Amino acid sequence: MTQYKWFAMAVLAASLGMLEGCATSASRISDDGKSDKIVFPDIGKDAWVKEGTFPNLADLRSVAPGMSKDQLYALFGPPHFKEGMFGVREWDYIFNFRASQGFAADTCQYKVIYTPDYHVRSVHWLPQSCADRLVPPAPSAPAKVIERVVEKQMPAPVAPVLEPKRVRLGTDGLFTYKKSGLADLLPDGVRRLDELVDDLLGAGEIDRITVVGHTDRIGSDGYNLKLSQARANTVRAYLVAKGIPADRITATGVGEAVPLVQCGETKRAALIKCLQPNRRVEIEAWSLRKQQ
Repeated sequence: MTQYKWFAMAVLAASLGMLEGCATSASRISDDGKSDKIVFPDIGKDAWVKEGTFPNLADLRSVAPGMSKDQLYALFGPPHFKEGMFGVREWDYIFNFRASQGFAADTCQYKVIYTPDYHVRSVHWLPQSCADRLVPPAPSAPAKVIERVVEKQMPAPVAPVLEPKRVRLGTDGLFTYKKSGLADLLPDGVRRLDELVDDLLGAGEIDRITVVGHTDRIGSDGYNLKLSQARANTVRAYLVAKGIPADRITATGVGEAVPLVQCGETKRAALIKCLQPNRRVEIEAWSLRKQQ
């Protein structure tokens, strides 16, 4: 399924009594938006990606009312708090921005509020001053015209552009069942990882890579979280072994917290098959485009 039918699937999930999932919604959201109470979650208590991510400013500027959850997911990935994917009308992210000097980064919270049919209605920042990051820089003053040209000026070099690459690998074809080590990688999984490494190394200088492991809901929360983290760590180790700098890669396991599908099958074999899309490793990579 290439497009998630959010509203229809939410209704289906509600009929199965599983709509709430693991949502940690704190705001009070009305249908008309006139009586909303916007509350930001506590990073220390509720976030599963406490360190946050570094967003692309062009992606942030493209967010507008009417966009779907699919489109937001494609830009920023899953929310950074334990809110769930279905039946929730707010997603929260932790975004970092490079400071103007030094190596420190400013951290902002970003909340997306959805309409009852799960399209973007509004966005909110904490602190509000973080919204200033989206304001494009003022154009520089026009250069003074010099009537007499002494020599031809060469154009300024174009700054490299960060290009995100997103890959989703199903763990059923990546690892032996319930296993997570390097020795447990399946031949087809090794082939796909090798193809990914070739693409990343050929795209340009690698800026950063995030690896996120996911499981289905079968099993305990603790077991699933441990398994997802172990698989993310293994994929990271494989990428490092193939020549990608270790300091550019982060690995995180989120267990069953961010499902792509909800299933109501009662027979175990049918349930395992239905939940297959949730068992996955998602990789996002940003590279500096090679100069022509």
